[in-house]
Amino acid sequence: MTSHVPVDRRRNLAVCGHGSAGKTTLIDSLLQFTGAVEGSHSVDDGTSVCDFDPEEKLHKHTIEAKVVHCEHDQHFITLLDTPGYADFIGQTIGALAAVDGAAICINAHKGIEVNTRRVFKEAQDRNLPTCLVLTRISGEKVDFGALLEAVRETFGNACVMLNVPSVEGDAVQGTYDVLDPPADVSNAALDIAQLHDQLVESIVEVDEALMERYLEGEVPSREELVAALPQAVLSGGLIPIFCVDAKEQIGLQELLDGIVHCLPSPSQVERHATAPDGTDVLIQADPDGPIIAQVFKTRIDPFVQKLSFIRVFSGTLKKDQQVIVDGGRKTVKLTQVLEVQGGTTKPLDYAEAGQIVAVAKMDDLHTGSVLGEYKLPPIRFPQPMVGLALVSKSSNDEKKLSEALQKLVEEDPTLRLDRDEQSGELVITGMSELHLKLVLERMQHRDHLDVSTKDPRIPLRETIQAPAEGSYRHKKQSGGRGQFGEVHIRMFPLPPGTDIESFATKERFPNMKETHYSPENNFLWIDSIVGGTIPGNFLPAVEKGFKERMARGVIAGYPVQDVAVEVHFGKHHPVDSSEAAFKIAGSMVFRNVFREAQPCLLEPVVKLEISVPEDFVGDVYSDMSSRGGRVLGNDALGGGYQMVHAEAPLREVLHYSRTLSSMTGGQGSYTVEFARYEVMPANVQQQYLKAMEEEEEAVGT
Repeated sequence: MTSHVPVDRRRNLAVCGHGSAGKTTLIDSLLQFTGAVEGSHSVDDGTSVCDFDPEEKLHKHTIEAKVVHCEHDQHFITLLDTPGYADFIGQTIGALAAVDGAAICINAHKGIEVNTRRVFKEAQDRNLPTCLVLTRISGEKVDFGALLEAVRETFGNACVMLNVPSVEGDAVQGTYDVLDPPADVSNAALDIAQLHDQLVESIVEVDEALMERYLEGEVPSREELVAALPQAVLSGGLIPIFCVDAKEQIGLQELLDGIVHCLPSPSQVERHATAPDGTDVLIQADPDGPIIAQVFKTRIDPFVQKLSFIRVFSGTLKKDQQVIVDGGRKTVKLTQVLEVQGGTTKPLDYAEAGQIVAVAKMDDLHTGSVLGEYKLPPIRFPQPMVGLALVSKSSNDEKKLSEALQKLVEEDPTLRLDRDEQSGELVITGMSELHLKLVLERMQHRDHLDVSTKDPRIPLRETIQAPAEGSYRHKKQSGGRGQFGEVHIRMFPLPPGTDIESFATKERFPNMKETHYSPENNFLWIDSIVGGTIPGNFLPAVEKGFKERMARGVIAGYPVQDVAVEVHFGKHHPVDSSEAAFKIAGSMVFRNVFREAQPCLLEPVVKLEISVPEDFVGDVYSDMSSRGGRVLGNDALGGGYQMVHAEAPLREVLHYSRTLSSMTGGQGSYTVEFARYEVMPANVQQQYLKAMEEEEEAVGT
């Protein structure tokens, strides 16, 4: 089966979890078990179907999401293998946007780790039906009772076992079906009778008729329970738990049966889109419906060039078809539609609703692009916060370096590329040091480029802390027509999250006629001009002058944010006034008044979730305090680990991975995410400004 698969026989699943949970090994085994691939495939020996990139083979872990498929019980199952480390969470987020369910793997010997929680939350935030897979159940003895207790404590009582290991001595021999257990379950690792009752109760809760019969003492048949399973999972009332050991091929049949019988088809998952007329519509997974599809991942392949991975939610995409992109008037031609199996592709004539495919060499498509006239919610990726300034080791490679970096950014939505206007540095920003290290390794292998790196300037911002007002007259006369423009303004701090309507009131600004708000930098412009002292045709030039000055900064060359400006008076000349004159006047008056309004620097503050053995919690607290950070609390993770929640200035945790590894003997891990901007402490601000002055003086000499 490939294209000709009824939508109700498709299953699309993202396989997620912490690093070393065995996700890729599990997928390799499922592909071999179902006959989807030939031969033996292993992460350890570099022959994995999914981990085919040189960097993945070298480091033996997944770096980007991969697409594979197999068939089971007349169903077509598409699996998306995702990275296990939070450094590459963008790949997981993209994959979750494309699927109808998530399988979250938990290493049975290590228990719930930091990224296990993260990916579970990401799946729940998207209302994705979820199952848990306890991996690597063989080998060293596992306390399944304690593991199940930790799982339910962390993810809730909806988590219920569907199969249970059978154990002889310390060895796992296989698994028992909890829904329909055999008569003899004496070797079961857990109490199957109790688990069976929990499972039945979770299923019947979604069906009133079954519930009524169950309460009257009648146990529904296996067929009735299996039929109700998908709705129980879809409602969130049941999170199935499967036990597997990929290398020993234990539990694979039960997991595949569970994917087919527990997890929903594309037609059962509720998704919404915005129609061309602006109305909200429920997407129907209908091959004959309107085209609604989204690019969830981009890959620059050295052989087939750019690949755009697409989930088709509605309609049918055909080879050589013209389709609209992002609801615009422009159409693009789909030159190729490809079925993907790891690192290989196979041409298709078309792709229907429910399919996950790729298209090649489409420059107009980017991650998040929507195909068709309908609009879909954007895929929200976390903001990258850790940067490196890059310098090509050969001046002849500068253009090549820029092009190679653009390819990396195209592939990874959690990468950002900037050129620092003041220093001229080319800065790439990512999720962590490891993230940047591995993407630069990819660039080196793929584009044969060597670069030197150094810490970039922290992405600071400028703002004010007090109101101020002033004016500026731009007057220039040098023969012929002169230049004249005079602008008077009042400037106010605008705290983030301010309700603009309650701030810009007639009580505060009696002559207010119009406001413009820019959410990207929290900037509010207020027009209070009376009597045409600045003609209306010059006001856009004044605003443009403000915005250009805000982009360049005032006190240190960083962008300005969180400011409101009221233009309340001005003067013009009937002959000498022009847009250029008023733009200059707007820029200069903004600069001058900003300097009088207690200007300061803002620095990024990040949230950290730090997973460490219990013995090191005190060390983490002390270390965070020494960095000017704040510890917000900690939670038990089970298995002797604690999760410490903290906030700290980004400048203090640029190289935190090194500190944490040294502090915990390599047993700690953490995630970092942008929280907000805060005023930089005065003493630190003085150091920054002094260092900048010295740098400018050195450049000047």
